[in-house]
Amino acid sequence: MKLSEVADSPHFKEQGELTRFSRVHPSPEQAGAIRATADPARLAAQVEDPALPLPLRLAAGAILAVTGDPRLSGSAPATCFVTGGETEMGLAPGDVASVVDQWKHVGVVSSWIEKETPQHTVFLRDFWMATYPVTNGEYREFLADTAHAARPTTWYLGAYPWERSNHPVAGIQPEDADLYAQWLSGKTGHPWRLPTEAEWERAAKGEDGREFPWGKLFDSEACNTRETGLHTTSPVGAFPAGASPYGVHDMGGNVEEFVADNYVPYPSGSFVEDHLVESMGRYRIARGGSFSRFGDLTRTRRRHGAFPGPLYPVGFRLATSERPS
Repeated sequence: MKLSEVADSPHFKEQGELTRFSRVHPSPEQAGAIRATADPARLAAQVEDPALPLPLRLAAGAILAVTGDPRLSGSAPATCFVTGGETEMGLAPGDVASVVDQWKHVGVVSSWIEKETPQHTVFLRDFWMATYPVTNGEYREFLADTAHAARPTTWYLGAYPWERSNHPVAGIQPEDADLYAQWLSGKTGHPWRLPTEAEWERAAKGEDGREFPWGKLFDSEACNTRETGLHTTSPVGAFPAGASPYGVHDMGGNVEEFVADNYVPYPSGSFVEDHLVESMGRYRIARGGSFSRFGDLTRTRRRHGAFPGPLYPVGFRLATSERPS
């Protein structure tokens, strides 16, 4: 797809349907039940309880955002262990057409999916992936400690969104994410970094090569995308049904995540000069999809980038090759 075609594509429509009240606000009875059990540990469990309806999970997360989320209280992020070894990465060229056909209703075109080809084998060592993406609260600490000047573009007028402290930070540049990893490494004495693209895909799809972190079929109840109807970020872990095989949360939806690699073709693949290349030339790969985009971006093989503008507020998560203490 070229820039001249972008305006007519539903994929680039800036606003989704207005969020339904009942989609995000619990009923009076449900709200009363939450207030009666406002224990931080219990609330944290409610955020990630797949048996609870989404409004209850969001409400529990909202309380923790202003009272303190115990899941994010450590000096270093919680992590999930991901086994290494040989892993298949990417998509077979013969599967491009079927993927495009499945998502043509949201404007997906062949060139976007061709970047995933060809399928190839890579070898990875064991690693640990952060359970959650880096949050606004964690990023605020980095800014306060370093006096780093660039604020996330999603922080209105640069103000720290305290009421969303446990939502993923978004609207940063990949260099900001790299600096955060360097800062946390120095602060904790542990080597943190952004995951490689191959590590991210492995952590998302597991050893069985899932199409989505949760399974074979797209499910708007398992992730925060435009289909879900929130149209804004959500507390980390609030879509527990979408956790990856290794227990990593929010690898599909909420915010896209920068990885360590810039876009290059896969081995023996062709360079795809799409709208991202037209707009930016060299760009950092982003993975996982977001609240502002459709579900095609939650596919575990999907390669994307931070297209300039408000539609793509990208965040990040950390990884490490050494066992966290």
